[in-house]
Amino acid sequence: MVKAGADYYLKPMNCPMHNLIFDARGRSYRELPLRLFEFGTVYRNEKSGVIHGLTRARGFTQDDAHIYCTQEQMKDELTNALNFVLDLLKDYGLDDFYLELSTRDPKKSVGSDEVWEIATRTLEEVATASGLELVPDPEGAAFYGPKISVQAKDAIGRTWQMSTIQLDFNLPEKFDLEYQAADGSRQRPVMIHRALFGSIERFFGVLLEHYAGAFPVWLAPVQVTAIPVAEPFNDYLADVVSQLKKAGVRAELDDSSDRFPKKIRNASKSKVPFTIIAGGEDAEAGAVSFRFRDGSQENGIPVADAVARVVEAIKNRAQV
Repeated sequence: MVKAGADYYLKPMNCPMHNLIFDARGRSYRELPLRLFEFGTVYRNEKSGVIHGLTRARGFTQDDAHIYCTQEQMKDELTNALNFVLDLLKDYGLDDFYLELSTRDPKKSVGSDEVWEIATRTLEEVATASGLELVPDPEGAAFYGPKISVQAKDAIGRTWQMSTIQLDFNLPEKFDLEYQAADGSRQRPVMIHRALFGSIERFFGVLLEHYAGAFPVWLAPVQVTAIPVAEPFNDYLADVVSQLKKAGVRAELDDSSDRFPKKIRNASKSKVPFTIIAGGEDAEAGAVSFRFRDGSQENGIPVADAVARVVEAIKNRAQV
């Protein structure tokens, strides 16, 4: 509900809000590094020619984190953040990437040459230590600090900017952020901006492109579709689906009025990892048949074995 007399604004970034949280009370060096995180929805007036489906939208949600630390802590924090980013992307099947170092645009930046030099050199050292190729992006930094971005290639060789890590001496200055050091003096924290997925919507779009919709079983929205050969076997497969759901599997029963061949085509077009089929012989034997994405099929698999097989494939992150 909109409150009378109150102004509401679209939020373009999450950084100022985290700075206000940091500044809500006095901070001690014992609290650092202080890591704040949120799934924050933001809005940006992208030019109409730049908007492109999920991969470039005007409203999106970022998995945004800001790390407040001392200068002595910043290199370790950056290294940990970069390693976290790379491990996460590998978990999702993206393992062909390089790093890009975005440096200062003198016409669109704040802060002294000295702090920009320290921040840029530190990021470069961390990026180089990762062993990945480092490509320069002159004048590509945000106004407050230089950036490392992970550039990942999908299955057909297209490059996408994924996670970003930025090192910032300037926003703590602008927001007058301070902590009490061990000697009792007041010091400025260093601020690290970190996004793992970046935009959740964009990351999902990249994964769709990378897998061409054929997600590995652990990622698939529907992991198993159960298709009865005829209506009398609906209840039998409904029980199998119930067992799968109890085991944590995302399973659905296609008990629609469509004919059996059409149900098979629908499951194939949806690129469901496992299609389970049952008819008279299966019901009598307490078994099911597996149909896979490539059209191959295995028959006569006991229900308990079928459930265990799906659970194991999910656990091992298998590409079915």
